[in-house]
Amino acid sequence: MIRFTKIATTVALASMASLAMAADPIKIGVNGPFTGGSSSMGVSMRDGVRLAIDEINKSGGVLGRQLLAVERDDEAKNERGVQIAQELVNKEKVTAVVGYINTGVALASQRFFQEAKIPVMNNVATGSVITHQFDKEPENYVFRNSAHDSIQAPMIVEEAVTRRGFKKVAILADSTNYGQLGREDLEKALKTKGITPVAVEKFNIKDVDMTAQLLKAKEAGAEAVLTYGIGPELAQIANGMTKLGWKVPIIGSWTLSMANYIDNAGPGGEGARMPQTFIQEPTTPKRQSFIISYLKTFNPKNARMDSPVSAAQGYDSIYLLTAAIKQAGSTDGPKIKAALEDLKTPVEGVVTTYNKPFTKTDHDAITANIPVFGEVKGGKVVYAYPDDQKKASEVRVKK
Repeated sequence: MIRFTKIATTVALASMASLAMAADPIKIGVNGPFTGGSSSMGVSMRDGVRLAIDEINKSGGVLGRQLLAVERDDEAKNERGVQIAQELVNKEKVTAVVGYINTGVALASQRFFQEAKIPVMNNVATGSVITHQFDKEPENYVFRNSAHDSIQAPMIVEEAVTRRGFKKVAILADSTNYGQLGREDLEKALKTKGITPVAVEKFNIKDVDMTAQLLKAKEAGAEAVLTYGIGPELAQIANGMTKLGWKVPIIGSWTLSMANYIDNAGPGGEGARMPQTFIQEPTTPKRQSFIISYLKTFNPKNARMDSPVSAAQGYDSIYLLTAAIKQAGSTDGPKIKAALEDLKTPVEGVVTTYNKPFTKTDHDAITANIPVFGEVKGGKVVYAYPDDQKKASEVRVKK
């Protein structure tokens, strides 16, 4: 009788332990700059992630478990990103990671997740090399649902050269990995059109005077300025042009949509154009619901998301990961990776509907048919072309 009681007690304890383990939350690392010059992107991304996690948890979670965001501010610093990556792997033991705003931070950090076989979903960083960093390894755990620069740079050049007819263009790019890799992509795209930029200038993060670079572009006869940088410094380009009394179009990467470009540049920033995966207009029921929920939950100034692209891609990244975890029936990294590479069911996001967005050899969800052109107008980003607005109301799947 005593023996039976001991066995029963052991079984009961094991069962309770099993239930406790099943009830443990699924930890998702959320990594981005929540302070500093990149924070408008980082905070918007984080809030999009929070919104998705809250929706999923309220509907029962994943595999009967709640999602738990483990948020870390990398301050847009490579060394801080490395520290966080090690902490998320070794201490927090996250199931997956979303985020990365800055290309340099992603490239410095994601090797730790690669080694630990933990999937990473880059949802903002756009450096073309990001998803190819580990191409030589048997398995690649790095995915992305933002429009990489090999998509954006040709779009920028197409807008400047083909659509608007500019033959003399200058490039102004910041000195970070993001800016310089983007500059290379721009020069490659220009070369396909038989064009060499009349000036190629560099600036540093926190620079407040772009006079020297702008004068070189102006004296070289630039008809348009193509940019790769982030909001605060891009605003200084627009402000510098205003001071010089030199007004030519600014066409650049998606970051021209950042609130700290629009607000700091003021009237001088009007008319800037950039590729966008998401513009804050309710062109579909899904987008309308997302915008309403975001504004109600976070109450941003002027009812405008600081970085709509970052918010939308952050939101979608969680739904993509959730779909993979459900399909895998597991929180095991290799199984989630395999599920991402062969998602059986389309995932409805706010950027697009993701229909088999990844394969074993292609870890980029966004293709060239998805982004549209935005324009800064009246202190916000709107669709630059009516056809783009119509396109955004349709379901755009990967091609």
